[in-house]
This record gives sequence, structure tokens and C-alpha cells, in this order.
Amino acid sequence: MSKIVRFLEYRRGVPFVHFTRSEMNSLLSLYSRHVMRGEWRDYAIDQSDGMARFAVFRSSFERPLFVISKQVKGQAKGSGASQNTVFQFTVSSGREKVAQGTSLLDVLPVFDQPLRLLRGSS
Repeated sequence: MSKIVRFLEYRRGVPFVHFTRSEMNSLLSLYSRHVMRGEWRDYAIDQSDGMARFAVFRSSFERPLFVISKQVKGQAKGSGASQNTVFQFTVSSGREKVAQGTSLLDVLPVFDQPLRLLRGSS
């Protein structure tokens, strides 16, 4: 039995997700502050599989310290496909999720929190 598929739905496939200009300004501003402190030295931007990623590194030879990712969470109801897309932003370090939100401004404050000194029982 044949299946009827609308061309619009067929062509859509995986959505193209990218960081907007204001998001890139926020990310690069965060990156430059940490570079001035000597904490970060390199970054990488990746876009694939319906996800955009901004990774920061302490050294070019190491794994990323943090990865800030943006992916499609769903579609809000209304007209205009690009205007009503709901995104999910995630900050992860290794396999651990550090922060999650629907806006980049919701997850970036995790980098402004002061570092805590953990004391061992020595």
C-alpha cells in the first residue's frame, strides 16, 4: 500500500539550527572574559544533526571543558515556522549537564558563579 507524503514535510527533514548573531555575541563575550583570566585558550563551533555546539578548551590538545549546545525542543503554535520554534540550550561538562534552559541567557549565568574550594579530609 502506498503512503501519501506532503512535499513540504518531506523536504524539511532535520532542521538547520544555528546560533543567532546576538547569541554569538554573548558566547564570544563570555569566551573573551575567560581568555583574559587565562582559563580558556581555544573554542570550536559545530553544526550537525539539528544541533549547534560551541565548545571551549583549556588547551587545543584536550577535550572540551564545556559545550554549550542549542537544539530544537518543539514547535509553538501559530504562523511563521522560524518565529515559533522553541529551542533548548544545554551547558555540559564531559557527560554531566551543568545547566539547561530555553534561552541562552538562562544558561550562561552558570559561568558567573564563583568557584568553590573543596577541602579534603587530610
